[in-house]
Amino acid sequence: MEIKKEHKNILLIGGAVLLVVLICTLSLFLVNNQPLDTTPTRFSIPDNETDSSVWGNFYPLQYESYLKNSENKDSKPHVDSFPYLTEMYKGTGYGAEFNEPRGHLYALDDILNVNSKRWESRQANCFVCKSPQIPDLMDKYDFSKLSFEDAKSEINQTIGCYNCHDTKTLDLKVKQKPLLEALDRMGVDINNATKQDMKSLVCAQCHVSYYFTDENQVKFPWDNGLTAEKILKYYDESNFAEMYHPDTKTPLVKPRHAEYEMFMGSTHQSAGLSCADCHMPYMRDGDTKYHSHYWSSPLQHINQSCLVCHTQGEDWVLNRVSVIQNNTKESQNRAGEAVVEAINAISKAQNTTGVNESILNEAREMHRKGQWYLDFVFVTNGYGFHNPGETMSNLNKAIDYSHKATILANKAILNADTE
Repeated sequence: MEIKKEHKNILLIGGAVLLVVLICTLSLFLVNNQPLDTTPTRFSIPDNETDSSVWGNFYPLQYESYLKNSENKDSKPHVDSFPYLTEMYKGTGYGAEFNEPRGHLYALDDILNVNSKRWESRQANCFVCKSPQIPDLMDKYDFSKLSFEDAKSEINQTIGCYNCHDTKTLDLKVKQKPLLEALDRMGVDINNATKQDMKSLVCAQCHVSYYFTDENQVKFPWDNGLTAEKILKYYDESNFAEMYHPDTKTPLVKPRHAEYEMFMGSTHQSAGLSCADCHMPYMRDGDTKYHSHYWSSPLQHINQSCLVCHTQGEDWVLNRVSVIQNNTKESQNRAGEAVVEAINAISKAQNTTGVNESILNEAREMHRKGQWYLDFVFVTNGYGFHNPGETMSNLNKAIDYSHKATILANKAILNADTE
């Protein structure tokens, strides 16, 4: 059957219209489905620029998220929630003041206004993790000999961009000498670190345990390894003690916020994740993706952090976190009670006439270990979530060693020489 001319024209026009619609649709699809730009334009920041607001002129999205850290401004004494700390930290600066941490933007304010009883060893090294100006000042001065007041006069910037980034390339860069020295002693070449490694190592510049040497140097006790057990072994090998408990005369060592150490070997780290993947997730602004610099719990941005991998949903994630953290708090409190019981038992034994000193020293050794393993967990943020298995292992050791300390203290009393 022959198609009439007018019908042919209609078909041609309709086909042309359909073709135009398809071309437009395809064009829109391609335009709106381009991969998001995750590589920001590289701007050259002035050499040694420590003022984060200057960086913010070039990287406004990152800087805006960085300023959100000011929201985390509330803090209260840990002892309000964990009364056993009063006995654990008795006679130390931590016993006088030990508060919940605030946001990074308050790091410099907090160190300048800390309770004076924390300053028995007032020194420039107390600034090491509080300002981006420190690496350059450590090149300029011998910090081990510099006073707190002298350092204070040259420091006016809190933790910021320069702590972690190269000014020319914006690449992540480790600048803290204590970390570089620790890695060197362990045979780790920082130049071989992958980008994923660096996303944790820049955090390890500060979120680690450390101590001051007899030469007043900041040192990371990693020579034997990163676990609580291996770090304690490092201290035991040199009979190192930072303080002596006034009631038990036990030589103690003080762990500090060992987030990096606990994270290494954890489920998330073994799966290839870094600190930044969870605490600094990618955010979207239009067609641009950028790393958030709002350093907070991943639960504050759960969709961009947890749910990228955990497809079970928000409720499942929140429940898992709740179970882990509640179990940690429960075991932590049990360990705290056991440590206090040990302190009381050793104190009683110490005041017993003719007490068996040999057995009493064994009790002190158990107290040292018990308090160490509990404190290692307590001072690490996350209530066990960074490494649930290692956390519970440490708390079990804390309880076990503390009970042994109590038993030995009582035995020292029973074996007292009463003649």
